[in-house]
Amino acid sequence: MDDLILNKIKEIFSDSILEVVEFRSQFTCVVRKHDLPTICRFLRDDPEMMFNFLSCISGVDFPERDLRFDVVYELYSISKNHRLRLKVKVNQEESVPSITSIWRTANWHEREVFDLFGINFEGHPDLRRILLPDDYEGHPLRKDFPLTREEVAFSHNLNRPPKIE
Repeated sequence: MDDLILNKIKEIFSDSILEVVEFRSQFTCVVRKHDLPTICRFLRDDPEMMFNFLSCISGVDFPERDLRFDVVYELYSISKNHRLRLKVKVNQEESVPSITSIWRTANWHEREVFDLFGINFEGHPDLRRILLPDDYEGHPLRKDFPLTREEVAFSHNLNRPPKIE
């Protein structure tokens, strides 16, 4: 099944796929950031793909690279029982297109990556901190974040409840 997925993606999005990596039978497609929403929508809607579950979005920091951050998307098809990982590489000043219009759960995942890595998601409906206090300075999962013993009083942002659509 993995060959069908990869062949179809490579055929349709040949200019958008920068790299395909296989590791322990799991495939990762590195894609151009501006093509991410189109690829995600296709993967969700195509009858052979049916990636109807976005299980995770995570960030990875490589401070020594020009494209410092990887934003990693873990996709799963419940009905087809297959998985695919998408990855976008961006520098510190770039933003990534939001995919909240494709999978609603992206709202919370993108907010977490924003909060902990400082990666902005263009078009996100409510991009603000989700784990740390609103006035917290810095992004603790960046590798250049200072390690201190400073205590943080977590308010859980009670003064700003989440937006309900």
